[in-house]
Amino acid sequence: MTFDLFCMGNPLLDMQVTNGEELLKKYNLKANDAILAEEAHSPIYDEILKNYKVTYVAGGAAQNAARAAAYVLPPKSVVYTGCVGNDELAHQLREANKKEDVESAYLVKEGEGTGACAVVITGHHRSLVTTLRAAEKFEPSHLTSSAIAPLVENAKIFYVGGFFLTHGVESTLYLAKKASDAGKVFSINLSAPFIAQFFKAQLDQVIPYVDILIGNESEAAAWASAAGLDESAHSDLPLIAKTIASLPKVNPSRSRVVVITHGAESTVLVKAGEEAKIYPVQKLSDDQIVDTNGAGDAFAGGFIGAFTLGKTLDECVAVGQKLGAMCVGQVGPQLRWPKENVL
Repeated sequence: MTFDLFCMGNPLLDMQVTNGEELLKKYNLKANDAILAEEAHSPIYDEILKNYKVTYVAGGAAQNAARAAAYVLPPKSVVYTGCVGNDELAHQLREANKKEDVESAYLVKEGEGTGACAVVITGHHRSLVTTLRAAEKFEPSHLTSSAIAPLVENAKIFYVGGFFLTHGVESTLYLAKKASDAGKVFSINLSAPFIAQFFKAQLDQVIPYVDILIGNESEAAAWASAAGLDESAHSDLPLIAKTIASLPKVNPSRSRVVVITHGAESTVLVKAGEEAKIYPVQKLSDDQIVDTNGAGDAFAGGFIGAFTLGKTLDECVAVGQKLGAMCVGQVGPQLRWPKENVL
């Protein structure tokens, strides 16, 4: 079977709670951030089960983006891989993907638990605390297996979540090099500020192969700081996008595109060698905003989905913004069903 878009990331089941101010204080979390759980955070999962009303939503940033891309693409266009355990959480993830027309091509690790993410919502902000479990056990050999290798060979566009770089740089580079050698499109999302801060070496290995890079304003600022840009430039999103776009590229025949979102503020896009384009965002009223969790993933998926269809970059941004706005009107990283025409 052939799928145009091949996505890879950390499959997670989101455990979402509201009114989490006390959790932020207790676990020293930021209101709008994403971190990997350390030992001090390990009790949070049992605590929210015991003391909060939990909403379960299929998650993992790249998986969210894959589902958003499938929202705008024809049936049987998107396949997603990552590592899960042989458990009920993995079953729930497969069912969610099946419902939203994403083909699950998981590596299954017996004896490991499927990854989870505590989503602590305070007002319009969300703090993500992730325990990867099986997700960080992904093996590069899965990509060359008899079941997955044809999916890689036949894909036209690849999308990888930046979170995957914490453990899967070898697999990411494998896909990146395959795409570059074949003249196909490789895209990545910065995913969280800590990726640029603490995994810059891994990110630097991948960027030369990147055709499309997507991130938000805090991730862009973290990259600018890690890259040694003057502090005055850390909030200059057009400058940061232009700097990333102009970095050396293995396949120079395709100009790198960098997209930086900024919530309800304007979206910035730079194509290497060109000036920045600024796209205003249609702001929503407070009563239209239910939950910002996954909005950036919805934008990325909408953008990549539209790009896969051959839409212009202007049209890709418009679709991404529509899906981002749609997502914040739902609980969790979800879109409205039945499908709406967003093209």
